[in-house]
Amino acid sequence: MHRSALWRSSVLFLALSFPASAQVIWDMPNVIEKRPKIDNAPVRPRVDVWPRLDPGAVLCKSEADLSLLAASRRGAPVDRPNCRLIHSPTAIQIEKRDGPGRTQVSLTGEDGQDGWTDAWLPDRAPLIGGRSITIK
Repeated sequence: MHRSALWRSSVLFLALSFPASAQVIWDMPNVIEKRPKIDNAPVRPRVDVWPRLDPGAVLCKSEADLSLLAASRRGAPVDRPNCRLIHSPTAIQIEKRDGPGRTQVSLTGEDGQDGWTDAWLPDRAPLIGGRSITIK
């Protein structure tokens, strides 16, 4: 058998042995949903409140509760401290500082709510985008 005839017969064999594939077009809007557009813009912090406790900060009822929280974080077996987790940015007034990790605060807009936090609260508002946050 000639070389080109062998090549043609092998191509013909391959063409006949594999079925032709058809293109399927799905035009059923209830089956295929369009992908939602995701906003990849960076999340900017609120610039209207300072000082504030950000989500994840802890507010304890007393300074003793804050000490119990610190001991439990170190793994010491202690009673459960009377503390709560902050879930949304919360405006505060700084009442008293006892070092960088102990600050007595009162919640702005919530009468009688005060406590102690170990959140880092600098004396001045942080700079965001080259400008200072408005202090209220």
